[in-house]
Amino acid sequence: VQLVQSGGGLVQPGGSLRLSCVVSGFTPDYYAIGWFRQAPGKEREGISTILNTDGNTYYADSVKGRFTISRDNAKNTVYLQMNSLKPEDTAVYYCAFSEVFSYWPAEYDYWGLGTQVTVSS
Repeated sequence: VQLVQSGGGLVQPGGSLRLSCVVSGFTPDYYAIGWFRQAPGKEREGISTILNTDGNTYYADSVKGRFTISRDNAKNTVYLQMNSLKPEDTAVYYCAFSEVFSYWPAEYDYWGLGTQVTVSS
């Protein structure tokens, strides 16, 4: 499984960004794609997850109501729409693949390379 990320960058507080994650290679019928982030000096945090089958989702409290995860199975792509961004959202963001619906990084087997998101005025 390969994961290719795009999106990210610099945005002002209150702004929006959209991250994309294209999944390729052999995938099972049931899998989850998760979005994680890691700020300097902090542990990697699971912020959102989506199942490829029924679209079931999970959001961390820190992003609930501001971030939206979605999928386009025809394009093998998962998106993370990030609105009302705050300086504390600044981090490197990763997408990852798991055969388990989880928000724990240890349960994810394949990872994208990461993309920087910086929220600053």
